[in-house]
Amino acid sequence: MSELYDILTETPPTRVVLLALDQGLWDCERSLAELSALCEANHMEAVAQITQKRQTPETGIVLGSGKLEEASLAAQTLGAECAVFDGELTGSQIRNISNALGGLEVIDRTMLILEIFRSRAVTNEGKLQTELALLRYRLPRLQGMGEALSRQGGGGGGGGGARRGAGETKLELDRRHVHARIDALAEKLAEMEKRRGESRKARAKTGMPVVSLVGYTNVGKSSLMNALCGPSVAEADMLFATLDPTSRKLVLPSGMAVLLVDTVGFVSRLPHNLVEAFKSTLEEAAWSDVIIRVADAGDEQREEQLAVTDEVLDGLDCADIPRLTVYNKCDKPNTLSFDPDILLTSAKTGYGLDKLLQKLDEVLSDRVHTIRVLLPYDKLGLAAPMRERGSVQVEEYREDGLYLEGIVKTEDLHCFEGYLV
Repeated sequence: MSELYDILTETPPTRVVLLALDQGLWDCERSLAELSALCEANHMEAVAQITQKRQTPETGIVLGSGKLEEASLAAQTLGAECAVFDGELTGSQIRNISNALGGLEVIDRTMLILEIFRSRAVTNEGKLQTELALLRYRLPRLQGMGEALSRQGGGGGGGGGARRGAGETKLELDRRHVHARIDALAEKLAEMEKRRGESRKARAKTGMPVVSLVGYTNVGKSSLMNALCGPSVAEADMLFATLDPTSRKLVLPSGMAVLLVDTVGFVSRLPHNLVEAFKSTLEEAAWSDVIIRVADAGDEQREEQLAVTDEVLDGLDCADIPRLTVYNKCDKPNTLSFDPDILLTSAKTGYGLDKLLQKLDEVLSDRVHTIRVLLPYDKLGLAAPMRERGSVQVEEYREDGLYLEGIVKTEDLHCFEGYLV
């Protein structure tokens, strides 16, 4: 378990059994390792793994009855309180597997990720987005839980038909409530997105370029931001340690100021509902001037991680935005890269950060110019674009005016026409 949880909570982690069906569609061992890390991020401890190799899932229960008996015995022996399935389950499958495990609580991979997001969201928008994703995921599963709802709603007395009718009524009420809540959340988020769009327009008017850090969760994006801009963003060695996007001002070697944005991390098989719900947040990348794709240099699956990142970005219309590739955590052993287009960095030691900043300067070079101007004292207001959206490197008050050397944005060059020296 992470030391972070030892400090923040006094309760021991919930012991869970991991379940997986290996159909040969992906690396099951690695997927289970990631699922175990997701459990850790949700204050759970995986005490057993039950995997079955088969081409087609068992009808209703996914895994064979023998494997579920094995899982039930492991849960009883090891004191597990929950089973986590590495994939998505329907409502009826959740109910059937739970029954086969003696009533043990069952959740799937998507529910686990959504729960992590629910517990970690800080901003009001993040909380609303997470709730919307949860409701959209649960809505189609209400039908599968109809029998359980029937038992809850039936009350005493009467025949099976009466209980079934009461259950259906409860199910209808639940559906109506969920639909109404989804509509209300969508309306609120649409209003927030409108305000976010206005903020983006206002930010664009400042002329400050935007650089987004994107990549797989836990590759060190927050650590990289802290190393470049100074510590202020929470960081921890766990999946989804930070969720809400953070923006910080970063001054490049040329003197140009940029806005560095740390976006929410990706994960393999990221739930569709979660991508949709967080689209407005992820779209920060689509408004960028440069996207920095960050991967873990010490991870053998880093190329697959970048593929996941690109898959999400491609759905956000980011194809025309320049991208830099960074292998972070290069202080780990066996992390050499022979690709000259890949930057090696270590937020921990500071290695490679200067090259990253220089590369950003190169990519953004067409956006800035170094100039020397002499402004008459009755035209000092013209210095504002250099002060606010560029940088002043030399400032001298002379007899005939204010002499400035510095960097200005390309779109601000016209402000200095007639005063260049």
